[in-house]
Amino acid sequence: MVKVLILGGAGFLGYHLGSYLARQPGYRITIVDNLSRGQIDVDLKEFLSQSPMVEMVMGDLTDPEIWGRTGGPFDHVYLLAGIVGVRRVETQPAGVIRTNVAIILNTLEWLARVGCGRILFASTSETYSGAVELGVVSVPTREDVPLAVLDIKNPRSTYAVTKILGETAAIHYAQSYGFEGVIVRYHNIYGPRMGFDHVVPELMERIWRQVDPLPVYGLEQTRAFCYVTDAVRASRALMECNLDRCETVNIGNDQEEIIIKDLLEKLLDLINFHPAIDSLPAPAGAVSRRCPNLDKLRSLTGFYPQVNVDSGLVQTWDWYRQHLGEKESSLQIDSTS
Repeated sequence: MVKVLILGGAGFLGYHLGSYLARQPGYRITIVDNLSRGQIDVDLKEFLSQSPMVEMVMGDLTDPEIWGRTGGPFDHVYLLAGIVGVRRVETQPAGVIRTNVAIILNTLEWLARVGCGRILFASTSETYSGAVELGVVSVPTREDVPLAVLDIKNPRSTYAVTKILGETAAIHYAQSYGFEGVIVRYHNIYGPRMGFDHVVPELMERIWRQVDPLPVYGLEQTRAFCYVTDAVRASRALMECNLDRCETVNIGNDQEEIIIKDLLEKLLDLINFHPAIDSLPAPAGAVSRRCPNLDKLRSLTGFYPQVNVDSGLVQTWDWYRQHLGEKESSLQIDSTS
């Protein structure tokens, strides 16, 4: 029996990961969340009620006392918790630093005491943004490139800075205390139940409300969107493959890099709404192009994405059109970029 701990297990990626692992044989799963984003909605209730090998612990990971309630040690620990989302980062930069750093260090200090088999730390493609904009690294981007933060005064930088700190801490704690680690830089993961602080559901909400003209930011930017089930499969594979103590690996979809303008056209055709488009500049600090190099992930796990953009948008829209009439608070689930 593999004992798994998912920190941030009620959030977007955590929920999908927990649901996936619960359907596989041989896992006992504990999820920890303080529900600072969202609530125990219908999806999470169904998952918990139908999964006898899953336990949920309510608690704040910035409080060191929570660790005594988790029931460790664990074979696999997924550190997904933290403040994410452009709006929260821009309006609460001090909170981002305080919360994310506390969660990272509390988790690693606990693992230093009790141990674990392997930890996955959820980092982000945002760590590449500064170097990409400087033109010192190429796109698609490899994991071994230098990282850079262009403007530490920009509130948006706080998210990338805490992730870079988390990566550094995970590497050195793993080396110092004898557990394995995998740092995952997620690239534009999307899918059902991810809230609205992401370009795909944000556009879906505006289209559903028939906003005309439709404001869209950064139409000429490119992204490589990865459907959440592919991200989950890759994450699990990295927790079970052979590693050299601690590795940094991209997760995303390198097969379908797309311009936001083309993504918008796909959504408008899918939903059959064709408003005038109000083209607006991209937010400050938003990188113009993002796409992962997945050679390392492929060499370690053999991973290839299975869900293309067209299919992923259909599945995401099917979920959102059933939930957009509900209270918005029930949909404010953390996402991981």
